[in-house]
Amino acid sequence: MSIIAENVTKTYGNQQALNGVSFQIDKGQIVGFLGPNGAGKSTMMKIITCYIPPTSGKVSVCGFDVMEQSIQAKKHIGYLPELNPLYTDMYVREYLSFIGGMYKIQNLKTRVEEMIETVGLQPEAHKKIETLSKGYRQRVGLAQALIHDPEVLILDEPTSGLDPNQLVEIRNLIVQVGKTKTVMLSTHIMQEVEAMCDKAFIIDRGKIVADNLDVKELAKGNLKLEEIFKKVTSRD
Repeated sequence: MSIIAENVTKTYGNQQALNGVSFQIDKGQIVGFLGPNGAGKSTMMKIITCYIPPTSGKVSVCGFDVMEQSIQAKKHIGYLPELNPLYTDMYVREYLSFIGGMYKIQNLKTRVEEMIETVGLQPEAHKKIETLSKGYRQRVGLAQALIHDPEVLILDEPTSGLDPNQLVEIRNLIVQVGKTKTVMLSTHIMQEVEAMCDKAFIIDRGKIVADNLDVKELAKGNLKLEEIFKKVTSRD
């Protein structure tokens, strides 16, 4: 298994963001992590990527406990958070070289050029990040998440705010990346999950309410993921 979460709980004071969340994600899958605003998606992703600790429970990535073996776990994780934290006063190649240098990547210049080609940044690679459109900034964010060749890629709202053309381009890129890596992504767009993902989980008010949904089997049965989402997250 690439990711295993076991009875994960996270509290902030009196607020419980996650309540006994458990799931497993197999190697080589693209998995959609769905839920309403405030459901706990970003909190779970931050725990998986070692940014915050769980209050209780256990998470492992590629066999490494994210609390006890965080350095080893991070080597296997690429992360693109919802708010893409780029150094916008840097040039694209300069930024990717900076990130790659922190990972102590050998043949760094070659690897940077590989990433620029992989994510389709060639037309903008000579520019400062601050001059790029949101779509190209997302490509830079994906490049930095991929530059150390991680086994697991965590993407928090990767297509949020993109125009239709940018959305299709980023979607195709994620599908391509998912052929060789495990990808976990959060989104509010059901059509994106149906287009990209093998499996889907739905979380609501800190609990998993739909587990291990097979996206392709749902489509064969003419079942709409949006209808399932509405049913299991209804406040009625």
